[in-house]
Formats: sequence, structure tokens, C-alpha cells
Amino acid sequence: MSDDRQTVVVDDSGSPRWMGIAVVILAVVTLVALGVAWSASNRSGSIEQTTTAQAQQTKQNEDMLSQRLAKAEDTNAQLQGELSIVTDKLKITSTELHKTRTVATNDSKQITDLQTNVTGQLATKANVDDVNKLGTDVDSVKSDLDATKNNLDMTKGEFGTLIAKNHDQIEELRRMGERDYYEFTITTKGQRQKVGDLMVELRSVNPKRNTYSVALFVNDQRFDKNGRSVDEPIYFFPTGTGHTAPYEFTVNQVGKNKIIGYLSVPKSAPSQAGASGQ
Repeated sequence: MSDDRQTVVVDDSGSPRWMGIAVVILAVVTLVALGVAWSASNRSGSIEQTTTAQAQQTKQNEDMLSQRLAKAEDTNAQLQGELSIVTDKLKITSTELHKTRTVATNDSKQITDLQTNVTGQLATKANVDDVNKLGTDVDSVKSDLDATKNNLDMTKGEFGTLIAKNHDQIEELRRMGERDYYEFTITTKGQRQKVGDLMVELRSVNPKRNTYSVALFVNDQRFDKNGRSVDEPIYFFPTGTGHTAPYEFTVNQVGKNKIIGYLSVPKSAPSQAGASGQ
């Protein structure tokens, strides 16, 4: 039996060129798609990292804000407590404030009254001061009169100087400032005692007759003065300086082995006196 089937042979030589171009384009598109996908994947990873970092920073900021808020709440609580303490300490009510104002008003009135009183007292005191001043002036005049009386009671020696008879009169002469005065009290016989620039040795005393005897030592010279009376000056003249004013040695009181008196020396007298005596 014969085979009637026919063999069909396809001739490819005649395939169109656009199919090859389509294949190439498809490959390029595929590569571009793959690149875009890879780039998108990378960008997605970067965005995820950035988002994670921002989330962490946001959390840190939230933590810091929470800490500051907690600290502010603590500070506020502390201030509230201190305010409560101050309020408790003050305890000033409107009634007390009114009372304080009332007291202040009364005090102001008292101050005004006090000022008026003080002004009056000052005026009175001024008058009293005038009286006291007058009394002081009277006392001064009285003192001057007493001094004058003392001067009148004093006698003058042969050289014109006043002779003091007691301590008060010596003080009066000292205040006059014309001479220097050295008061002395000698209570031991036979011993030398320095009086001013002199050395004085008490030799004897006769209280009944108010007389005494002394030895005076000046510039290594000895002068014996025997039987001299109370309030009778003994004069010495400094030598070598041209002074004409004398030294005066005067005894005002005598007792048992004791004499009391003064040495009168001219101003700017030499440190040592010597020469004749009377």
C-alpha cells in the first residue's frame, strides 16, 4: 500500500529580521529592569537605615524631654514646699495688716509728740546751759580773785620775786610760767638728796623756833646755811652764763628731822648752778 502522506519542509531562510531585534530589545529591557530593581533595593536599605537613625534620635529626644520634665516637676514641688513654709511663717492676715497700720499711725503720732517735747526740753536746756555758763564764768572770776588774793598774801624777796608759803602758792607761781619750781620733802638728817640741780643735806631742825640748818652742794662746792628761818629764801647765782636772776631755796615747813619747801630756778637756767650764797 502506498503512503500518500507528503513531507512538508519549512524553509527558515525567509524569517523576518524584526524578530531578532525584538529579542535584543527584550534582553535590554530585562537588564534595565534588573538595574532598576537593584537600585530600588539599595535605596530601600538606605531609607531604612535613615529611618532607624531618626527613630533612635527621636527616642533620645523623648528621653531627654522626659528627664527635663521630671526635673521641672521636682523643682516645682520644691518651690511649692518653700512657698508653703514662707506662708506659714508669715501668717499675715488682712486683720493683722490692719492692726499693723493702726500701730504705725499711733507710733507716728507718738513720734510727733516726742519731737515737740524734745524741742521744748532743748529750749529749756538752752536756758539752763546759759545759767551753767554764767556759773562757770563766775567760778573763773572767783578763781582769778583767789589767785590775786594769793598773790597779795605772798611777799617779795629782795630780788623782787614772790615767795610762796605753801603748795597752792607754788602752783600759782608755776602757772605764771616765769620760773621753774621743784618741790621737796627731806626727812633724813645727814644724807644728801637731789633737788633740781642741787644736792641738799639736812643738818638740824628746831621746830619750836621754826629754824633749820642745811648744807648745799653746787659744782662740788659746799655751802653751810645755819639757823635759817621758815619762808626765808636762800639765793644762788649761776656763774659763767651772765644770768642775773638767782636760784631760790626756800623751806616752808619744819618738823622732827623734816623740812618741806621748794627750789625756784630761772627759765633756761644752766644745768648746774654755783657760786656764792646768801
